[in-house]
This record gives sequence, structure tokens and C-alpha cells, in this order.
Amino acid sequence: MGLGRRIGANKAVLALSFARLGDALGNSILFIVLPLYVAVLPAPWLPLPESVRAGILISVFGLVNALLQPFAAAFSDWLDRRKAFVQAGLLVMGLSTLGLAAATRFTDLLLLRIAQGIGLGVTLPASMALLAHASSQGTRGGTMGVYTTLRMVGLTLGPLIGGALYDRYGFAPAFFVGAGFIALAVVLVQWWVRDVRTNREGQPRAPFRFMERRLLTPGIVGAGFATFTMASAFSMMTPLEQQFNERLHQGAFAFAVAFSVLMVSRLLLQAPLGWLSDRIGRKPLIIGGLLVMAPATALLGFTHTTGQLVALRVIQGAGSAGVAAPAFALAADLATAGGTGRQMSVLTMGFGLGIAAGPLLGGLLAVPSFELPFLVAALMLAACAWFIARRVPETLRRDPTS
Repeated sequence: MGLGRRIGANKAVLALSFARLGDALGNSILFIVLPLYVAVLPAPWLPLPESVRAGILISVFGLVNALLQPFAAAFSDWLDRRKAFVQAGLLVMGLSTLGLAAATRFTDLLLLRIAQGIGLGVTLPASMALLAHASSQGTRGGTMGVYTTLRMVGLTLGPLIGGALYDRYGFAPAFFVGAGFIALAVVLVQWWVRDVRTNREGQPRAPFRFMERRLLTPGIVGAGFATFTMASAFSMMTPLEQQFNERLHQGAFAFAVAFSVLMVSRLLLQAPLGWLSDRIGRKPLIIGGLLVMAPATALLGFTHTTGQLVALRVIQGAGSAGVAAPAFALAADLATAGGTGRQMSVLTMGFGLGIAAGPLLGGLLAVPSFELPFLVAALMLAACAWFIARRVPETLRRDPTS
């Protein structure tokens, strides 16, 4: 119990973290299966190269959820309710994942991915607001580390489960299992998560505001930029599965291992680095993580063996572990009463836009040159590190005598 308190893992944090684990498992099963699904379904209305169609399919999910998040966050702040948003979003995600088994052409996949994006866009800001209210500044890095670690467990196991199910049984069982994990997340939220009300009883409801300029401080914007570049960099290889498999002479499961090993390194380092950010500050870890990711990302396009690909993904994961929990902790430190959902949504929106932009840029830039998307991503990471160093404040002020 003492350890749980020291790292910020109270009952509410654990409840939200295990719910996020279930949802991450269900969604990440699709990372490996969907690019392969694109190759077998007709696309008469969109005669584009396969890598571009895969990039569109993966990116539309991130784009829709990212664009919806500020609206969902504003409504949850205005209504002063969060749990209902989490549950509704998970239900939409689960039903649309189940529907993928009935898809007969690319446009079906596109519509269902849009529905999945809507579900996640409703869920994420409310979850992060609940998490911010359930944590304190002195342990917030640890809290975000616990949350993102359990999410990483889901993102690590999901692609492996998806690759194994596809290799052995085909597409439909992977979609059924994915929907089942999301249904489990709904149950966990219902049983374990209590809503947080920030308005005092009898207090008049404030006018509805979508996003106020005062909420978009350099720290919030910088943290959102960090999650965007991080997500873009590690998701860029997703639509290039076929090309990687052909270049490296490997199968779907080998690609799944390379994809998931990033999550393994994040899983091992996320909580310790979150805890470290409670000791030395948020900025050093965010900047260091971005600078570690940059060269590893640049070299992905020059790999010649599966072992090289796996090694670079491990380094990418270590760098992203230095970015994620400290960035969310920094944003929660800076969040203001009545605007927590909207401010935290800047980071989750940045992550969603990164998940959208990375695969899309990867699919498009790989047409003239397979190496180009990874070089562009590395430049983005370096630029973001510079911005964080120059414009983002350090929020942790420790008493030097303590």
C-alpha cells in the first residue's frame, strides 16, 4: 500500500488503468490485421497503391478521434460528467470492431474505422480528466507511468494476439477477440470507476465554451506537440508491413514482434521514468526521449534484417517512454479547474493526430523512397525537442532541503 501511494497508484488510478488495458488490447489487435485485410478486399472507388490505402485506413481512425476530442472534452467539462463519456465511447468502439468481420469492401472498413475513431474520441479526454483529478502533483509522474504502462501491456500483447490469430484462424476471430477485450473494459469502468464532480452542488453551470485561449499555454501546446511527434514516429511503419516483410523476408508474426517490441521497452521503462520525472522534473525526460527517438527512427528505413528492425524499435520505445508519462504529468500540473478535460485533450488529440499522420505520411512518402518517411519523422522529433527546450516551462518545483 505504501509503495502504491508513493508511485501514485491509488484505487481510482488502477481502475482507470486496467480499463485502458482492456481497450488497448482490443484496438491494437487490429494493427497487424487491418493492413492485411486491405490487401484482400476490393476498393473500386479508391484505386490507390495498397500502402496508401492502408495508411488512409489506419490514419482516419486517429484523425477522427483527434478532431472529436476537443468537443467531447468541452462537453464533459460543461456537463461535469466523465464516466458516462468513457462508457459510451467504449461501447461504440466495441460494436464497430465487431462489425469489421462483416466487411466486404474497403469502404466498409473505412466507415467502421470512422466509428471506432468516434468511440475513442469520446473516451480519451474523459479518462484523462478522471486520471488528473485522481492524482497529486508530487506523484503525478508515477500515476501517469502506471496508467501508460498498463496501456502498453495492451498495446504490446494486442499485435501479437492479432498476428497469431490471423496466421492460425484468419480475420474474423481476430475481430471477435478484439471486441471481447473492449467489452471487458466497459465492465471494468462500470464496476470500478467513480465519476468526479468538480462543480459544487448548487453552483450554476458555466456557459459552454469549446476551447478558450487561456487554456492553450505554451506548456500545454508543447506537451501536445511532443505526443504528436512521438506517435507519428512510431506509427509510421504500420502501413508498410508488406514492404518490410518483402525486404526482410519475414512473415506477419515477425512484423508483429518488431511492432510490439517498442511497447515492451515502453512497458519496462514507462513507470520508472514517470517516477523519475517526479524527482528531477518533466522537461529533461521529454527532451531526452525525443532525442533518443530521432536517430532510431531515421535508421528504420535502412534495416536489412529483422534483428536490426527489432533493435531500433526497442530504442524507439525507450525514447517514447521518456516522453509519454512526463508529458501527461506536465499537462496535468498545468491544468486549471473547469478546463482539465479540454487541456488534457490537447495531448490525447496530439497523440491521435500523430497516429493519423504517421501512417498517412509513411504510405505517401514511401512511394518515391522507402527511406524518406523515417528521415522526415526524425527531423520532426529534433524540432520538437528544440521547441520544448525553448518554450515549455518546468512545472516541478522541489524543495532543495527535502
